[in-house]
Amino acid sequence: MALRVLVVQHGEKERSCGDPGLTARGHEQARVTAQWLSRAGSTTGIWTSPMRRALETAAPIAAAFEVATTTDARLRERMNWDCDAPQPLDEFLREWRRASVDRSYEPRAGDSSHNAASRFVAALDALAASHSGTAIVVTHGGVTTDALRTLFGDSPLRTLAPTLVNDGMPSCAITTLETAGVGWALASIAVRDHLTEPEDTTW
Repeated sequence: MALRVLVVQHGEKERSCGDPGLTARGHEQARVTAQWLSRAGSTTGIWTSPMRRALETAAPIAAAFEVATTTDARLRERMNWDCDAPQPLDEFLREWRRASVDRSYEPRAGDSSHNAASRFVAALDALAASHSGTAIVVTHGGVTTDALRTLFGDSPLRTLAPTLVNDGMPSCAITTLETAGVGWALASIAVRDHLTEPEDTTW
């Protein structure tokens, strides 16, 4: 069975610790993305990270297709700034950057880049084993980038998207993956043609 996966980065989120939701701009990004996706064709299903910013991005997409969403914890972000942890934001961001450079580094507030990629790719492989057509996956920029680095390697990824590893995935960007025999092929990366606003990034 052939499967195409549209990996949707969540919309702009509130800059706060814990499990923040979307800003007003993020909700508008999600609405426009949902409209564009619904015009682009049908879907075999919508899967989402259980984190609030992803759920709020997935909601209008699910409404546009009139289908329910399925949450999968393997799609959660690599790291999350925990309000209960005594960790200032600048320290959290330093750990984020360190984990991006050293993919085996285990940060205090999440998974290593390698481990985050492994669980994300496992979720994709599970979808490919049981579904065909087009699946929509709503998730996060860090773990998506981790997975792309594992699947395709840093050098090809930097050629296709030079700023992605360092600057992150722009809000509501869509990356398209397709099954290719054994493994995955990258059809497009971080596309925002459906949005007319300036590009931004979310950590």
